[in-house]
Amino acid sequence: MAENAADRDTPTPGPPAARPDLAAMLVPLGRALMDAERPVLDAHGVTMWGYAVLLRLGETPFRTQAALAEAIRADKTRIIPVLDDLAERGLISRRPDPGDRRVRLLSLTPEGRRLRDAVRSDIQRGEEELLARLPAADREGFVRGLLALHALPEIPPHRPSPGA
Repeated sequence: MAENAADRDTPTPGPPAARPDLAAMLVPLGRALMDAERPVLDAHGVTMWGYAVLLRLGETPFRTQAALAEAIRADKTRIIPVLDDLAERGLISRRPDPGDRRVRLLSLTPEGRRLRDAVRSDIQRGEEELLARLPAADREGFVRGLLALHALPEIPPHRPSPGA
């Protein structure tokens, strides 16, 4: 039996076209963005973890190094050398807590704030070049969606469907 053109153009019933999983799309993009950031970080003399610390301390001071490590999702034992380096360079301060001298209060110094702002500006300039590849409405929606997801307190683990 001959197939006619109308039959070929009619969508077949069934599940909607599959899209890749979010992680399958975001992880390669995240890696590419980190690779693009590396030359900027190198030019400013800061590591990726150092920059993460500067960004997070810019939002709020932290009472403990462990709390900061948790906030940036870093192992608390591995973050100590990063904090040592930033403190030695005058980018962060570690002051004893007057209420508990065993605790160190962490905060950005003015020089740390200047460096954070310069690095962020250079990184975001590169990001704008990437985002410019999208239509304006898609660009705004993409960034708005990422900001909303970033603001979530946590992402719960996915549950397999019953019988899986």
